[in-house]
Amino acid sequence: MIPKHAYLDQSISLLAALNDRQINAVRKDLGVSSLGDLLDVFPFRYVDKTQFTNISDLQESNDLIQIKATLSSIREVKGKAKRRLVAQIFDGSGQMELLWFQGISWIPNALEAGKTYIFFGKVSKYGSKFSMVHPEFEPFEEGKKIPVGLEPVYHSTEKLNKAGFTQKKRKKCIKQILSKVPPTVIPDPISESYRKSLKLISLGDAVHKIHFPKSIAERDEAIKRIKFHELFFLQLRILFLKSRRKEQLKGVVFEKVGDAFMKYYNEKIPFELTNAQKRVIKEVRRDVASGFQMNRLIQGDVGSGKTMVALLCMLLAKDNGFQSCLMAPTEILAQQHFESLSETLKGTGVYVGYLSGSIKGKLRKETLRLVSEGLIHILIGTHALLEDWVQFQNIGLAIIDEQHRFGVAQRAKLWAKAKAHIPHILVMTATPIPRTMALTLYGDLDVSVIDELPPGRKKVQTVHKFDNGRPEVYAFIEREIEKGRQIYVVYPLIEESATLDLANLEQGYERLLQRFPRPAYQISVVHGRMKATDKDLEMQRFVNKESHILVATTVIEVGVNVPNASVMLIENAERFGLSQLHQLRGRVGRGNSQSYCILLSSYKLTQQSRERLTTMVRTNDGFEIAEADLQLRGPGDMEGTQQSGVVNLRLSSLTHDKSLLEYCRNFALTILQDDPTLAKAHNQSLLEYMRAGSGNLKEWGRIS
Repeated sequence: MIPKHAYLDQSISLLAALNDRQINAVRKDLGVSSLGDLLDVFPFRYVDKTQFTNISDLQESNDLIQIKATLSSIREVKGKAKRRLVAQIFDGSGQMELLWFQGISWIPNALEAGKTYIFFGKVSKYGSKFSMVHPEFEPFEEGKKIPVGLEPVYHSTEKLNKAGFTQKKRKKCIKQILSKVPPTVIPDPISESYRKSLKLISLGDAVHKIHFPKSIAERDEAIKRIKFHELFFLQLRILFLKSRRKEQLKGVVFEKVGDAFMKYYNEKIPFELTNAQKRVIKEVRRDVASGFQMNRLIQGDVGSGKTMVALLCMLLAKDNGFQSCLMAPTEILAQQHFESLSETLKGTGVYVGYLSGSIKGKLRKETLRLVSEGLIHILIGTHALLEDWVQFQNIGLAIIDEQHRFGVAQRAKLWAKAKAHIPHILVMTATPIPRTMALTLYGDLDVSVIDELPPGRKKVQTVHKFDNGRPEVYAFIEREIEKGRQIYVVYPLIEESATLDLANLEQGYERLLQRFPRPAYQISVVHGRMKATDKDLEMQRFVNKESHILVATTVIEVGVNVPNASVMLIENAERFGLSQLHQLRGRVGRGNSQSYCILLSSYKLTQQSRERLTTMVRTNDGFEIAEADLQLRGPGDMEGTQQSGVVNLRLSSLTHDKSLLEYCRNFALTILQDDPTLAKAHNQSLLEYMRAGSGNLKEWGRIS
């Protein structure tokens, strides 16, 4: 975060207080190499250490307290599960117990019976006794001056503590660094005029005050400035790159809406498009007529009609003399797209082709010839579309389904498919993304949202059952099968527990066989460890209604469209994330009949698991679920869908700082509207700071 500075760019080995062991531990455990890096690791809480609490005055609360007491004894206790350290302390008013479950090897050597220490931590009450678990401690020194202000507390590790890089040592190092760089010396990329209008302190002041605030007001000032700094430059960088891409990348112009589009729209669509679909199509038409390359993300919940929008966009390309491709993450999904589009486009003069890794020999050769000669207007396929041997005559539009399944480098290959121009890019996802995440992870794309379901679509009814409700669930499944419906039964397959999970799936399969015996019932099994051919065969049996039940892991999370499937039974539902549960639920509810999602779990649920399952039962709204998921998990896990790099926020949060993110984005927009290239004198420092932080602004974000 701190801009380039001669002193701060030097190695931490300059700190006389650190020995080689501590330097290595700091580099490895904190990822810190320079003095500036160490300043960039902020405290996670602060303590008012001017106050002490008597043991006799203790009350049950979640507050952090400080006790000055004498250690009377410390011993190791071996329990059934693990060892622990138990210490007794007294302060004249009473006595209490201290407990450690970690640090057992070094803590006894750091404490001495009969000596007085300052212990700091949270107090718990068991029965009538108080105790403190994993307290921080330091020897009490008589006559030592009590510091004014708040004491910073930093995250640490056992390795750092063992090496001697304690809280005390860290504070000493940070004080030494700050003594060499007073606030006025630390460069501030945000000009004084901007800071005054925003009521922000300087970056130098913020760095000093974040580590050693003299008051809560100073701490809050520093936090406000640093949060603004992180989110503002995150948005400024995204918007600057987006603006530059639009300036530099000219796109082919789709000038007209012709016969292919109008005939299909008026004669082939058996229902009225939703207002959301119409709005998104207008947004795409505006993009492709602008003369700039379109780079648009379409978000739409499962069943919202994204594929129809994609088809109409491809017909628009056809009307303007261009080919399109639609790339899907799995062969079965690509095949379903091909079959449905081929069927719906019969007799229109629009020809659809299909390519995947399994297409070989004469068929592949012929398909490639037709594509290269422009006789195939729409090419559907998997990753195979990225291969060098796939050559289009005149590709104008590339559509990517479930975009987070494709790496950026793979998507970049689509650019090479056009000979004289850059194709328009449309990426689609059925994974709703909260607005704050979309602004951050996809801020370089224009975002369209399809937030309506087609009329008449019945909501999937969701219920949560515990394991003892299984007989009732199986009876319900039997009734659905008697109606001619099909059933999904999904088990988790987490990589760390793969062996155990597969065993659970196999046991579940055996249990289902006993309850639904052959030949009256047919059961297919699919999991990620199977050969691709075997997996596709089993999936195809289910698609063709040859099996009644599909037992699977999350390989079916994205993909198959089986309108006849009416029940999604999710085993061990507590082990799935919210967005994953929502994606699985989206596999049913695709036909006209009422569909159901049954979440089966054990009684032993964490608070977070209970909240996830309650949210699933309460709402079918994918965007509400995405927001809840962000609140429960934080952005870390969700960032796996982003395009380039990791959103590295040290203090601000995409979950809790939504309004500040919007404010920072609007301020960045205001600056760029006035000075798109940041060429004005008062904006030069902004441009230089961005360049220093992002490799001269070379990035992948411009490629969908």
